[in-house]
Amino acid sequence: MKDIQNLSDKRKIGINKVGVNGLKYPIVLEDRKQGKQNTVATINMYVELPHHYRGTHMSRFVEILNNYHEETIVDNIENLLTEMKEKLKANVSYIELKFPYFIKKKAPISGQESLMSYNCQFDAHLEKKFVFEMAVTVPVLTLCPCSKEISESGAHNQRTYVTAKITFDEFIWLEELIEIIEKSGSAEVYSLLKREDEKFLTEKSYQNPKFVEDVVREIAKKLKNNNKITSYKVEAESIESIHNHNAYAMVKG
Repeated sequence: MKDIQNLSDKRKIGINKVGVNGLKYPIVLEDRKQGKQNTVATINMYVELPHHYRGTHMSRFVEILNNYHEETIVDNIENLLTEMKEKLKANVSYIELKFPYFIKKKAPISGQESLMSYNCQFDAHLEKKFVFEMAVTVPVLTLCPCSKEISESGAHNQRTYVTAKITFDEFIWLEELIEIIEKSGSAEVYSLLKREDEKFLTEKSYQNPKFVEDVVREIAKKLKNNNKITSYKVEAESIESIHNHNAYAMVKG
């Protein structure tokens, strides 16, 4: 059959990224406690398209991904990107994976166990060198220092979503990055709490007020001092409880 994608294009406009978006696919991850964890990722795969090609071969992206179906994805991303470059005749290849990662947590007082879900992302590309970025988004509790200072009783608090994206030259567990973030808020968030746990977290956050500025600075300090990490970007967005806007801060290094 005639291969339309391989026809030449005379407009002389290259395309930076072309490929498949929003592909739901099972992946295998390294789990610090369990060894392996299975989850489902939303995957985007792209290559750079030279100006003289009319189109790329969309089916080949899924064919290539299928070769790594039962492999631990982090260990094989560079090989996957290399195969994309070779089979799609591209100078640059890209992959983005967004997925939930689950960690079993114990409530602070009752010890009740439950699974906590965290939104995670791997972004990687291969041109002359391989670049891999890992990101996690973690909810924490923050209590406003200003509100506490000016109020006779109580202070407003809210759920704050913190996203940290890093590059590294030595393996980092997702759990490590999640723990750094959780320890930087006013208190942690849990899936399951009993009354004694709620009392503890309410009082803990009251004794540990944090602005979004405090949160990103605390995390940045820990990431900067981690010899494994080569670059970082930290964002915090507070879903404000008494304002009609959110509070936001970002720092990178």
